[in-house]
Amino acid sequence: MPNIKVLIVDDQELILESLNIVLEMEDDIEVVGLAKNGEEAISYCEKFQPDIILMDINMPVMDGVVATEKIKARFPLTKIIILTSYKEVEYVLAALSYGAEGFLLKAIHPKNLIAGIRVVNTGGTLISQEMADKMIKSMLKSTRDTSTSEPKLLEKNNEYGLSAREVDVLHKLAQGLRNQDIANALFLSEGTVKNYISNIYSKLNVKGRREATSKARETGILDS
Repeated sequence: MPNIKVLIVDDQELILESLNIVLEMEDDIEVVGLAKNGEEAISYCEKFQPDIILMDINMPVMDGVVATEKIKARFPLTKIIILTSYKEVEYVLAALSYGAEGFLLKAIHPKNLIAGIRVVNTGGTLISQEMADKMIKSMLKSTRDTSTSEPKLLEKNNEYGLSAREVDVLHKLAQGLRNQDIANALFLSEGTVKNYISNIYSKLNVKGRREATSKARETGILDS
């Protein structure tokens, strides 16, 4: 049986070298490349057609979610396992929607990672129990929001084109929460929360939290 050709993609040199050492100790696994971003990963795919890619999420030049979308479109037989320290459900869902076969946290034990590579290579899929629990909670919350508050919220904020998620963030801003607290409450990364806040400021044409919440209350987006 041929070896499993694995490509490792991560912008941290230490992670690349550590995984390389661990995987090269296995008789049935061959590491064909170490890429530092999504663009490099695509170049390696063109040269080596790896069976499995261990893909980080947050990388410069091209992140793991975008790279997954592009690689799956061009190399559908290559299987991708998202391996990251991020616990954000949105990343999981985005990567899976583009065809990734698995999502594991970097804290996983090397033996379990190697076992996971073999499972995916034979056609299986992988989601850690922790991430599965987060996904279920997120979907249940989304269902509740859709069936109760979202129609009301969307009706209120149509004038400014705020999305339901942006209104969620706006509510948290009005409660005085910090970015990290908002991220924890909504199962988002702090960076994603910052992006939502930037969008809110732009759509409301305001320059800060106090002005944003004040305008939201004045216009009825938030209850006074």
